[in-house]
Amino acid sequence: MIDLKSKPFYLNDQQIRKVQSILDSMTLDEKIGQVFCPIGSSFEEKEIVEFIEKYKPGAMMYRPLESTKIKHIHETIQNYSKIPLMLAANLESGGNGICIDGTYFSRQMGVAATNDLKQAYHLGMIAGKEANAVLCNWSFAPIVDIDFNYLNPITNIRTYGSDKEKVIAYSKQQINALREYNVIPCIKHFPGDGVDMRDQHLVSSVNDLTVKQWDESYGNIYSSFIDEGVETIMVGHMLLPHYVKYFNPTIKDEDILPASLSKEVLTNLLREKLSFNGMVVTDATAMIGYNVALPRSQAIPLSIENGCDMILFNKDIDEDYTFMKKGLENGLLSLERLNEAVLRILATKMANGVFENKKPLNEIDVVGCKEHQELAYQCASKAITLVKNKQDILPITPQKYKNIRLYHLTDTSKGGFKESGSQKKIEDYLNDLGFNVDVYDENQLDFHEIFETGVSYLKDKYDLVIYVADFDTASNYTVRRVEWIKLMAANAPWFVQDIPTLFISLANPYHLLDVPMIKTYINGYSHNDVVIQSLVNKLVGKEKFVGVSPVDAFCGKWDTKR
Repeated sequence: MIDLKSKPFYLNDQQIRKVQSILDSMTLDEKIGQVFCPIGSSFEEKEIVEFIEKYKPGAMMYRPLESTKIKHIHETIQNYSKIPLMLAANLESGGNGICIDGTYFSRQMGVAATNDLKQAYHLGMIAGKEANAVLCNWSFAPIVDIDFNYLNPITNIRTYGSDKEKVIAYSKQQINALREYNVIPCIKHFPGDGVDMRDQHLVSSVNDLTVKQWDESYGNIYSSFIDEGVETIMVGHMLLPHYVKYFNPTIKDEDILPASLSKEVLTNLLREKLSFNGMVVTDATAMIGYNVALPRSQAIPLSIENGCDMILFNKDIDEDYTFMKKGLENGLLSLERLNEAVLRILATKMANGVFENKKPLNEIDVVGCKEHQELAYQCASKAITLVKNKQDILPITPQKYKNIRLYHLTDTSKGGFKESGSQKKIEDYLNDLGFNVDVYDENQLDFHEIFETGVSYLKDKYDLVIYVADFDTASNYTVRRVEWIKLMAANAPWFVQDIPTLFISLANPYHLLDVPMIKTYINGYSHNDVVIQSLVNKLVGKEKFVGVSPVDAFCGKWDTKR
């Protein structure tokens, strides 16, 4: 029996009677619809209305759209829904998580690098304010993972770093600000990503911490937030073998399931040991880490039966609804568990004012506004970190380094739902300041330079070489390391002993692993306009470097520090 009077619901008797009455009046199809959060793919009002009437979802999430468009979509959804929806977004970096014209404030690691808790509040405030303005009421953030493994391609700059106390403190500030703007926080990814070096979008990853290690790290984090009444938790598609065997000593290795399907993790650990009474949602069930664990016809109903309350996204929505219904028929899912999941969803909505159809606290012109951009610049200025400074080249001036060769290092393939990048490139700012910047063109390689020239050729042409790496953390990548041109590694820094060379990473903070020979190295943590602007100001001496790395940017390697 769910205690709706205790945290995180705190419902009164009247509210409890109302949610129970709603549950009692629902048809089976309405209950099944309530436990799904599909990805929004309908954009015209007629299509949206037809979708809502057919599937009756409990929540929805749209990828970022222009603010006026997403607000209209959200209004349409709520106007035509019998039960109001939780409307979600990945508000990890600011209002850009729901609006393409929203403020890209900072990745979480950039916030942590400021060493200023106020910046975490600003992240939540800007994300919450801009989301609220377009009627988004559910944030799949903050990320409370620990960045244990520098090779993990999916946590990385999305986290507050490797210190659990900093993760807790900064996430709490972000959560408090979200709540002020009627946005429900959803912490993720239980039971903890960042230990493995694999991405659960591609494989069921593994958190192989022992019971004691987990209790002292991720367990401490989640206990802290559960004790303070966090409303919702997202569960990932990762295995937690030591804890599963702790609760079920006779289980075979091949029978251990990802957390999003595991009774031991969802019920024994999260519900019973950690006493989480709130709503649990799976991570996206389109991920391979979910689908390879069990036949999908079993996985969909078992996620609910074993402790989740809501299914995030679909492969084939009609198929998934059928799987849920057949799961009830064949005993994979009990009606009791379905009712319990729906009740938690309804209670979460009741406790957080979703039924009240509140008007936005701010007008839509707050999205991407000047005030928010200025706060983002302040964060960037405090975050950018001079990690390694072993040669006397900073600050740079046109008098000392007039001619610059600049290499842009980035992905050769697209995809992975990256954050939107900066609109103005670093070479534009440097040229405006009087430098002559020659950008290396990977699409038209100079074979004479590659095969027939030496040190003097480059020294005669360039006073300084700058690398700008933009391997942003994104889904569906096996690694996030520097990629060189395969032909002779033509853009690699073979000349560092002869020409002053500077390396800037706009995203991944761990690139010293691949360029330990570089003597001057900077981390920016977020590829947005304000980071580029502040970075140039720091390069030319207009601003000081004050950021403090929230992780070991030297990757534990002795040679990266030389």
